[in-house]
Amino acid sequence: MWRGTAFLALLGCADETVSGFAGDQTLFQLSTLGGAEFAATATIDIGTQGQVTGNAPCNSYNATQTAPYPWFAIGPIAATRRACPELKAEAAFFTALGAMTLVEVAGDTLILSNTDGGEMVFQAVP
Repeated sequence: MWRGTAFLALLGCADETVSGFAGDQTLFQLSTLGGAEFAATATIDIGTQGQVTGNAPCNSYNATQTAPYPWFAIGPIAATRRACPELKAEAAFFTALGAMTLVEVAGDTLILSNTDGGEMVFQAVP
């Protein structure tokens, strides 16, 4: 009976967010947004349980993410406040990121999507 209790306790400690399902690869770069190539550079790192971090086209950012896989729900996005010529692309990135509700990790690809047809496809950064 003790072994079963210990096993159940360990199950409760498992990371059920996307971080726990990503394997060794946790840093991804956005390749397409809404089906179109994303010309600017933006990344997402899902390596820390309950957190997402990364670099948008102009600024670094972080947010909480505690929804169990395959759900995706980030808390308020905190970002630095640097200006650059790609602020329009950055605004599109942050708007889309905040609207995503589902996540899938398939090898070196991370896909964020929602029921409205929104999609962000990221590729692993070597």
